Amino acid sequence: MAVEIIIDTDPGVDDAAAILLALASPELAVLGVTVVAGNVGLEASVRNACKLLTLAGRRDIPVHAGASRPLLRDQVMGKYAHIGVFPDQIVPPTDLLPRQVSAISFIADQARLAISEGRRITICAIGPLTNIALALRLDPDIAQGIDRIAIMGGTFATPGHRMPWSEYNILADPHAAAIVFASGVPLILFPLDVTLQALFTQTDLAELEAANGPAGRALAGLLRSFDRSDIQRYGRPGGPIHDAMTIAFLLQPRLFTGSDAAIGVTLCGPTAGQTWMDPYGKSGLPPNAVVMREVDEAAYRRLVTTRIARIGAAPHPIPEGRKIKA
Repeated sequence: MAVEIIIDTDPGVDDAAAILLALASPELAVLGVTVVAGNVGLEASVRNACKLLTLAGRRDIPVHAGASRPLLRDQVMGKYAHIGVFPDQIVPPTDLLPRQVSAISFIADQARLAISEGRRITICAIGPLTNIALALRLDPDIAQGIDRIAIMGGTFATPGHRMPWSEYNILADPHAAAIVFASGVPLILFPLDVTLQALFTQTDLAELEAANGPAGRALAGLLRSFDRSDIQRYGRPGGPIHDAMTIAFLLQPRLFTGSDAAIGVTLCGPTAGQTWMDPYGKSGLPPNAVVMREVDEAAYRRLVTTRIARIGAAPHPIPEGRKIKA
């Protein structure tokens, strides 16, 4: 049976890869895409989500607009906020529109429905956690309908990519992160410490470009247009695709190694948005997350590129004389 997921996102090039990977994977049933402001503003994020679903031929999946700003702090936009809506020449335009129900209500409604039917859903959180926090505050009981939340966020030993002490998704709304961390829902965290272990190279982009499906070529176009490489920082060629790890874990958890830990976030002061981790029980707090520490880089890159490359790909022609059994 397919794992039922909601993707909470702020697309974003990384988010595009995560969404496309999920749509390429029959092991997952995407119930909806909920959108939050982050990498780009809310309106552009919604348009990007609609473009990606249309590109993948999945206009049946609903898109829901959510929070346009963080709970309390001043808004901090993503490094590439100037991108806005993905260029039409890379990701074609669409007339797909978001549904009228808000992202917060959709998350809560889906969790309640899951409870009533004796099942639970998974949330892949690849943007600021505002929508999820608001849904949990709207009705704390919905936590019973959520099997786990896979979060791309935080950093511990690795310097942050916006501030030295913080990863962007947590920096953008630390108060929302604190609500989610304290929710009691099982958490799986993919911090920069693990996402920066896997760098996609020119070889990977060439494989996506060589695909005979539009999604692979579009993702390669986004990655080339908004270069993610930083050889001074990473020490080798290539750039990360952080957010897709949340989806990859659901597909092939054996690619990752992690351990239980208590995690939290600093809410105020000059280092607001800093995540902390206690894997040894020094704080006396019980573990509230599995924090991923290592990834099989080659297998992760292969999973992302091969799955996305086949979205919308034309089937291979059947050799003459070969028959298909009914």
